[in-house]
Parts: sequence; structure tokens; C-alpha cells
Amino acid sequence: MRIDIITVLPELLQSPFEASILKRAIEKGIVEVHTHNLRNYATNAYKQIDDYQFGGGAGMVMMIEPIDKCISELKAERVYDEIIYMTPDGKTFNQQIANELSLKENIIILCGHYKGVDQRVRDHFITREISVGDFVLSGGELAAAIVCDAVIRLIPGVLGNETSALTDSFQDNLLAPPIYTRPADYKGWTVPEILTSGNTPKIEQWREDQAYKRTKERRPDLLE
Repeated sequence: MRIDIITVLPELLQSPFEASILKRAIEKGIVEVHTHNLRNYATNAYKQIDDYQFGGGAGMVMMIEPIDKCISELKAERVYDEIIYMTPDGKTFNQQIANELSLKENIIILCGHYKGVDQRVRDHFITREISVGDFVLSGGELAAAIVCDAVIRLIPGVLGNETSALTDSFQDNLLAPPIYTRPADYKGWTVPEILTSGNTPKIEQWREDQAYKRTKERRPDLLE
């Protein structure tokens, strides 16, 4: 998979890809992540990529021309499965979307800034709009990093245990069940006996029951 991120602040996207799972995925050649500074595609000497909005109003708007130039240059080199715009009014990101995107080969992510982008960018270039929640960030970079993390970890070969991602919360519209590790007894707080029984079928049934119970208590909306 290749992910190209178009951003005004590429420095915000350095550290997430320089550590842990994402770094290993890049080093293994499983995924490529490239950032593109939108100011390099500005049309004047001031590297201007935003302007006042027509009709008046507070806040600046990202201009269409630099974005068009950047996207067109990338599309001239390869075919992209998705061109994603990170925006608070997009569809809320979830595990299902992460699963879908993990199957793609080439993705562009456009990070919004200021009041957002010229609507014509959304009308003519964007194939999917994503939000990471009902709140507003200073820019789309951190949201893009969240999406990348959630998607990349699903690609075969990224996690040490291939089945680990399949048992995460939300994969089956259920939250993950309680989990425990050694010691089995700590200060009198004991691990459920079933988990140390060695009876795999009963353990799996217990986990399924606990996942359903936890989901019903904490996120009943997932069961609708």
C-alpha cells in the first residue's frame, strides 16, 4: 500500500511514522507513506495556499489551484483507489471503514486547514470524506495519522500475530472482552477460573458472552 498525504504542516506527520508498528511496516516495505507540502504547489512567490472566502465571513479557505496541481501530479504517476479529505463534517471513521481502506493499493489523504477547502475540490477530486469525531482540530494532520494507524495495522504482515487485529473491538460490532495476564492472583484479585482451565471452546464462549455483555452495557448502539 502507498499513502500520499497532502498537508500544510508536514512536520506534524513525522513522529507517528518514526516509531513502533508504523515504522516497522515502512521498513519492511509493506507500506509507503509520503507527505507533500502543499506550499510547494503554490502559484506565487509568497507560497500562498489560502485566501478570503467569497461573500465575506471569518476564516480563510484553502485554494483550489495548489490542491489541483498536487493531486494531478500524483495521479499522473499512478492510479489511486481513494482520494480522502479529512474534515469534521465527513463520515465518522470506524473499524468498517478501516477494513475497507486496508484493502486498497494507493490512497491520497488531503488534510484540511483554516475553514476548509474550496468546495470545488470536494466536488471534483474527493472520493471519500472522513471525520474522526464530532469536534474540530486545528488541521487534518493528526486525524490523518489516526486513519493511517488504524488502516496500516490491518495489512497482513504488519502485526506480529496475524489474528490479533481480527479480535479487536468493533470488528464484529462488539467491544473486546476483558483480558488478563500473569499473575493469576494479585493481592487477592484473581483471574476468572475459566481462563486458566485450558478448555478452549469454553474460553471462547466466555469471551463471546463477555464481549456481548460489555457492548450492551457501554455501547448498546452497536447492537442495533
